[in-house]
Amino acid sequence: MPPEEQLIATAEKAAMLMEQFERRCDLIEQRLGLLVQQVPAAVRQSSGGLLDTLPDRLLHVMQAGIGRSLDDHERRLQAASRDVDSQAQALALRMVALERLHRHLVWKAAGIALASLLLLLAGGAWLSLHYARVINQNRLSADTLQAYNEADVSLCDGRLCASLDTNGRHYGDHGQYRLVRRR
Repeated sequence: MPPEEQLIATAEKAAMLMEQFERRCDLIEQRLGLLVQQVPAAVRQSSGGLLDTLPDRLLHVMQAGIGRSLDDHERRLQAASRDVDSQAQALALRMVALERLHRHLVWKAAGIALASLLLLLAGGAWLSLHYARVINQNRLSADTLQAYNEADVSLCDGRLCASLDTNGRHYGDHGQYRLVRRR
């Protein structure tokens, strides 16, 4: 697989992973939102039920003469209330941390996509320059082959011999070169 296709495939995979990550983060965010909405209602319902039964229990305890049970129940109720409050605060802190992580991962994915794009552009530029040099070299070779095809040359005992233009100009430092006749 050519490097360009590998880079494109990598960029597509990164984009797909980012979309999956964002969908999952959105789903987690929705679930956490529902939990945050349900926690206060559950606390109200739980404490409401306890508060509804508290006067009857208090009356019963007072009637039975057991004051310590009432104090114990009140301490447990307060402890449960503190536990619920601390759990709600911990949940809120987790949501903040998840949102921060989500933003961080979005920036990372955007950076990876940008780096991949820059790498792809650099590879394309390098390939363009490379093939421009190859085309230039082949053009010189093509010009030489075209001149050879137009010249009146052949093989003589395994060596190249040519029909020279004796009336033509001389070339070279010492005039040792002459033009070859055209066919």
